[in-house]
Amino acid sequence: MKKISIIGAGAWGTTLAILLAEKGHEVKLWAYEKEVAEQINQIRENKTFLPGIQINEIISATNKAEDTKGSDIFVFVVPTQHLSAIAKQFSKFIKADQIVVAASKGIEQKTLKLPTQILEEELKTKNIAALSGPNLSAEIARGLPAAAVVAAENEAVAKAVQEVFMLERFRVYVNSDPIGVQLGGALKNIIAIAAGAADGFELGNNAKSSLMIRGIAEISRLGAAMGANPKTFAGLSGMGDLITTCSSTLSRNHCVGVQIAQGKKLPDILKSMKNIAEGVFTCKAALDLAKKHKVELPVTKEVYEVLYKDKNPLQSINDLMTRSATSE
Repeated sequence: MKKISIIGAGAWGTTLAILLAEKGHEVKLWAYEKEVAEQINQIRENKTFLPGIQINEIISATNKAEDTKGSDIFVFVVPTQHLSAIAKQFSKFIKADQIVVAASKGIEQKTLKLPTQILEEELKTKNIAALSGPNLSAEIARGLPAAAVVAAENEAVAKAVQEVFMLERFRVYVNSDPIGVQLGGALKNIIAIAAGAADGFELGNNAKSSLMIRGIAEISRLGAAMGANPKTFAGLSGMGDLITTCSSTLSRNHCVGVQIAQGKKLPDILKSMKNIAEGVFTCKAALDLAKKHKVELPVTKEVYEVLYKDKNPLQSINDLMTRSATSE
């Protein structure tokens, strides 16, 4: 059994802590908010981000970075836009030969870096893997089965992480394409916002399925331009995660899209949410990457226009439907 520190006590970080404790690992859960750490230690529940779920006594919560010293594995589950700053706080406690797992989904707006690239730069280590997949926290925390994928350029690192996380109800696959796995996990959130809007406008299953499949097409297009394996996007972190996030009312990004269809504005939507909808921040970074690599992302472009340029979402739907005819 390992000593594992989970950095980030949001819904997904807390869920991963629950999974690892279930396997018998000694888990330290670091929370940015002192009150969240106190909730977990005192009442064995994260009322702020994962209410109604009992937390194993094996899990010890803290909001002090130094308390994670001596861990065998560090798992970072913080919003991508804050990952660099938080990783800096832990750099003195992480040795170059220790395994680090990036479980955040997103692209840093300022640098256009993926989570593993941010962690590699801040922590000066190559033993980094990305964990992704169709993983809704609320379901897994309740004990429901799920699958995920762990990707690393070093196969030994990926297999080590696979062994740590693998449970009867949480099946983990190994992949050698961290760029593709992370892009799939990040970009599907943008498509999920569009899918939520389609549901909000009651456009039907045909429209939604068309949106999803064209969404995976543009994700694959950008991924291939960035050196990812196109086959990755047919897997758990691509189509698997896309289907789940576009279909479930538990998805934060889908929820944003539904509220957009209801006529709500982005600032008001974000104020009402405790957890972060990463797709809101990823869409701008995705468009910057698309420009850099000279590829088109039509759905992503329209999501950005609606969120940040106050474009009428019905006009965006019309513009997508009336684009010039092309081949699949």
